[in-house]
Amino acid sequence: MNMRNQWPVLPIVAGLASGLLTGCGTETGNAGGNGSTVVMGMSDDVLATDPASGYDPGSWLLFNNVFQSLLSFPKGGTEPQPEAARACDFDTSTTVYTCTLKDGLKFSNGDDLTSEDVKFSFDRMLKINDPAGPAIMFPTLDKVETPDRKTVVFRLKVPDATFPSKIASGAGSIVDHRQYDANGLRKDGEAVGSGPYKLDSFSEDEAVFSVNDQYQGTAKPENSGVTLKFFHGDQTGLKQALLDGDVDIAYRGLTASDIAGLDQGDGSTGAEVVEGSSAEVQHLVFNMNDPVAGKLAVRKAIAYLIDRDALIRDVYQGTASPLYSIIPAGIAGHNTAFFDTYGARPSKDKAAEALSGGGITTPVKLTLWSTPSRYGPATDAELKAIAGQLNASGLFRADVKSVPFEQYEKDIEAGKYGVYVKGWIPDYPDADNFTAPFFGEGNVLGNHYANSAITGTLLPATAAQSDRSATEKEFGRLQDIVADDLPVLPVWQAKQYAVARDNVYGLENCLDASTVFRFWELKKD
Repeated sequence: MNMRNQWPVLPIVAGLASGLLTGCGTETGNAGGNGSTVVMGMSDDVLATDPASGYDPGSWLLFNNVFQSLLSFPKGGTEPQPEAARACDFDTSTTVYTCTLKDGLKFSNGDDLTSEDVKFSFDRMLKINDPAGPAIMFPTLDKVETPDRKTVVFRLKVPDATFPSKIASGAGSIVDHRQYDANGLRKDGEAVGSGPYKLDSFSEDEAVFSVNDQYQGTAKPENSGVTLKFFHGDQTGLKQALLDGDVDIAYRGLTASDIAGLDQGDGSTGAEVVEGSSAEVQHLVFNMNDPVAGKLAVRKAIAYLIDRDALIRDVYQGTASPLYSIIPAGIAGHNTAFFDTYGARPSKDKAAEALSGGGITTPVKLTLWSTPSRYGPATDAELKAIAGQLNASGLFRADVKSVPFEQYEKDIEAGKYGVYVKGWIPDYPDADNFTAPFFGEGNVLGNHYANSAITGTLLPATAAQSDRSATEKEFGRLQDIVADDLPVLPVWQAKQYAVARDNVYGLENCLDASTVFRFWELKKD
């Protein structure tokens, strides 16, 4: 997900991978499940069991396993495929999207799943419009129609070729209209879905899932159930639970040093690190109205001085990759605009030339604003390292201030910061999700940047193109414009890690750019 208030981005090791493996699950009628129960620990909490509310990593983990969507992302893929739907198609205008449901769909309680439930789920989410929910993802949705029990028609206000990816995400979760209030959120900690698992119990410290024998879809569970234990940010406790064998998998929450230590060990711990590349990114953001950061010459000097390789080596111990574009590697449309414009190696000479050409007196006094945990526990250290790089040039006199996230967001909105950090995990694996929120109308960065070519031409053109591979030229041009204007400076792209006991398999099928962690792929001997 993303930089919005609702999405508590955690450490790099909690990223979402973008490895493009091939294949998807086979159709299964009754997914009976086999094998042992798998116990997984994570430092995140699950903030909601109701998909009209949850917009955080833990909640979407639950949604993607308990609820079905019309479409889903196959393991290793970024193109949505039919799940509860038999087929879905756009009309020629890319404003009408029609889905036909499969036969025999049922919720875990035995209720039939029909088009009425699909319409109810979307209407309900939009009506409730919970500030901590995914309704914000559907500004283009006008109305949902159900001409018969198996047909759902989505009518959009404007062309939106990313709509299939949006409904394939946790935001597209289908709920039983008989079990949910159309006007309010469910607060009993229970969930009724049609996904491969059902939620048996949910408490402050754990959630217990078992295989849903009513499920009709593409997943084929390799286990008999999953128990999810919450460590509430206790990274040390999570690591120890893994080493003690109290959990089979540690996901979302181990520190970079823990990952590096386990990965370089001799295997005596009985645990194995599983790595994947990720679509999680982090940027420095520049307030275009700030008297210092608002000057292009200052932003260019920073771009010429930042040493991403040193940050990855010294702060993140190799658990990330340098990022030279706003669209990360592994996402269609990615280019290397910032590498091409500013290079990979710091250049004091070019930075000095930029400042001199802009009539800027040195050293430039600058504060970098951080928040201690929202974008990972190493964020403060990273910003201090960046300030050190700037100061070492003699061209800047930079310091770092870190404030709690709630105050941080308020101050950004009030325009108090010139340079600040933001992290982003995508809602869906499409270049649109790394561009439209940042550079479209009402961008979420709060940095007062607008470019008429981006908002008036490039974003509308990409949104209208149902063949996503045909958007490469427009997204390339957009990235080049951003590299020239410098409203943001990409810093790193995460790698993704989970650590499993050596008798647990299948994690490599759970870590990809789709943002879906697939319980059904886990197997324990």
